[in-house]
Amino acid sequence: MQTIAGFDRIGEENAFAVLARAGELAAAGRDIINLGIGQPDFPTPENIVEAAVRALRDGHHGYTPATGLPALREAVAGDLDRRFGVDVSPDRVIVVPGGKITMFAAILMFGEPGAEILYPDPGFPIYRSMIEFTGATPVPVPIREGMGFAVSAEETLSLVTPRTRLLILNSPANPCGGVTPRAEIDRLVVGLADHPQVAVMSDEIYDQILYDGEEHVTLLGYPQIRDRLILLNGWSKTYAMTGWRMGYSVWPDGLYDKVRKLAVNAWSCVNAPSQYAAIEALTGPQDAVLAMVDEFDARRKLVVDGLNALPGVSCVVPKGAFYTFPNIGATGWKAKPLASALLERAGVATIGGPDFGILGEGYIRLSYAASRDDIAQALHRMDDFLRTGQP
Repeated sequence: MQTIAGFDRIGEENAFAVLARAGELAAAGRDIINLGIGQPDFPTPENIVEAAVRALRDGHHGYTPATGLPALREAVAGDLDRRFGVDVSPDRVIVVPGGKITMFAAILMFGEPGAEILYPDPGFPIYRSMIEFTGATPVPVPIREGMGFAVSAEETLSLVTPRTRLLILNSPANPCGGVTPRAEIDRLVVGLADHPQVAVMSDEIYDQILYDGEEHVTLLGYPQIRDRLILLNGWSKTYAMTGWRMGYSVWPDGLYDKVRKLAVNAWSCVNAPSQYAAIEALTGPQDAVLAMVDEFDARRKLVVDGLNALPGVSCVVPKGAFYTFPNIGATGWKAKPLASALLERAGVATIGGPDFGILGEGYIRLSYAASRDDIAQALHRMDDFLRTGQP
């Protein structure tokens, strides 16, 4: 059977393959510690769960507007204003079933043969996968350990050409935990004035998971690029709602209706009870968020100290999200074989750096969205393995 060529170019997110393999091993009786998938191990806060249950009991089980409940779009706009002091119209907000939909829509909009799209490398693998699906040329923007895995404005701007249609940014970043400081973003925005043809998609899904007094700098705070800025955000990471599939995006005037039509054609609307839960998440108490970030911080210190004590491993301190991206170059292992061996032989699931881009070789990713006991045990197993295993 003949298929459309573009579908042969679609990649995938290997974290889900690792999750599946870890599940197979666990089902066979193996004791597996999963530090691979980026999923908070906390329950969704009770007030959010109750809001969804209440919505169902009140009969809110039908279709909603394709762009999301008006009350939810207003809550999103209010939350962005409260946290960042930015004025966002609810009429520019679209509620989507997970953050990937925003990537899909933005990249589909700007990607075509002959176009170039810049994306972070190492970075979330779906960026490159979707770029290649559209036939556009993916142009990796190096995210370097020497800069704390933050974006370099100078290097990013040097990669822009007349064919560049879209620039993808991500801070705090997956997989490296880097946070790009305001000074670099300031320089980047100034430089983009010379490239008015370049739209920007800013993936800010980890914007509330920060440490050491770091500041999240939203691209919404730069009026000079608002007419070409797409914001990606959602509830999955901040509120431990990964399986609820709740995301939102903010679009400029010229693109909003195109995405609305895509929603009508592709997913109709996001499920109604989850939208009511999302309203409660944004407008209700935020104590659970603060508690989760405090616990992530404690785990971060545990995992970084433990990784730096492993033979042949060094790890910079992540400033955001809940990932470490340790350098394993001195172990003698390549990244993907090491990640596979750690899972199959040591019972610890991690992700090989090349799954996040061509510049990921020499690194593996660990998620510390797991309990302290699991992290400590995983580090112990990794230490035993690296001291006794053979590359």
